[in-house]
Amino acid sequence: MEVFLKAGLPPGVINLVYVNGPSLGDVVFKHPDFAGLHFTGSTGVFKTLWKTIGQNIDIYKSYTRIVGETGGKDFILAHKTAAVAELATAIVRGAFEYQGQKCSAASRAYIPDNLWDPLKKMLVNQVKDINMGSVEDFSNFVNAVISENSFDKITRYIDDAKKSDDIEVLTGGSYDKSKGYFIQPTILVTKDPNYVTMCEEIFGPVLTIYVYQADQFQEILNVIDKTSNYALTGAIFALDRNAIALATEKLQHAAGNFYINDKPTGAVVGQQPFGGARGSGTNDKAGSKINLLKWVSPRTIKETFVPPRDFIYPFMTPDKKSGS
Repeated sequence: MEVFLKAGLPPGVINLVYVNGPSLGDVVFKHPDFAGLHFTGSTGVFKTLWKTIGQNIDIYKSYTRIVGETGGKDFILAHKTAAVAELATAIVRGAFEYQGQKCSAASRAYIPDNLWDPLKKMLVNQVKDINMGSVEDFSNFVNAVISENSFDKITRYIDDAKKSDDIEVLTGGSYDKSKGYFIQPTILVTKDPNYVTMCEEIFGPVLTIYVYQADQFQEILNVIDKTSNYALTGAIFALDRNAIALATEKLQHAAGNFYINDKPTGAVVGQQPFGGARGSGTNDKAGSKINLLKWVSPRTIKETFVPPRDFIYPFMTPDKKSGS
């Protein structure tokens, strides 16, 4: 806001109000002039807001415009032709940058069994090299999670995974909140592609991997598409262009932002529109002109310089030749 004002934006064009959600809602959603909502947050909260707006529709002077960018259960899919070193780096960066506290962060991965052994070694070695600590030290790749509530939620998933017979804890699994809310980068390996951490958004440094048979690539595409209600980001790693084309087609509704041989994070405002559908939001592509058009109210103006003076159209005039 300070930058906007210093740049010359007149005061009042944009107003920044710090207030808790319920207090804001009591005022905004009951006001006749309420015209639009642009929301970033959880899927559950967004559904509640939409429901509230719908219930109050008779109050408003206009039909409310609604844009939502909510959760994600973002995937990395590897084909049997994928380059292992690039895949390992994308997994570590995609899952553990910002402690996985990004709606686009990789939180589930599907790896063919022909690549699993070399990839497993690389992942373990890379995670061992991760420094964790204060943000003031730029050598720390992983910092604390945002709050105690977040810490408690994430660690419950980890604790439950440790108790499961279907889960192997490949890396991490430890945590400490005695001084800051620190959780080790955790990689889980599951035997069940529908295990809870493959389906629910965790929003923390926890990645779950499912190893599939390399010759069942088409089948795993169906699994990915149907596993989660979210459809925000996803990635395919492959050197086979046919496999890339197939995944791009079959997963068109599973990821609003789809990455080829890259991690599923890092969209840049003005360069790569961002957003997803299904449980991930309205896919209005924040950071692009597409989104801006949502908020424009077009007006058409027609001016006639020679207005007609008779209501009868030419085709209504009797045909003199036929005598009719």
